[in-house]
Amino acid sequence: QVQLVVSGGGLVQPGGSLRLSCAASGTIFSINTMGWYRQAPGKQRELVASITSGGMTNYDDSVKGRFTISRDNARNTMYLQMNSLKPEDTAVYLCNADIRARSYIPTRTYWGQGTQVTVSS
Repeated sequence: QVQLVVSGGGLVQPGGSLRLSCAASGTIFSINTMGWYRQAPGKQRELVASITSGGMTNYDDSVKGRFTISRDNARNTMYLQMNSLKPEDTAVYLCNADIRARSYIPTRTYWGQGTQVTVSS
């Protein structure tokens, strides 16, 4: 059974920083693309950033230059370093990953639980 566990959310003042982690555990043969999403109240879920197994990254324009996505393939963990946070970054942040549990099983997309990030003074 594959699980994604998210940690690191919280309350921070505008201009502050937070680091989110998303750790995959269970039976894992390989992990392809991993991504961070967020959903604010009344809004659709949106992709914040993604990273391939080879380290290629993609960011939403709203976070470019402020957020950095990274991953540690040896630990099956992805990170999101969020700097210069703004009130409009307030949302529930979720992670997902395209994981192949075994070599003979097709890749599936798994989701972690959300973590609340609140940017407020």
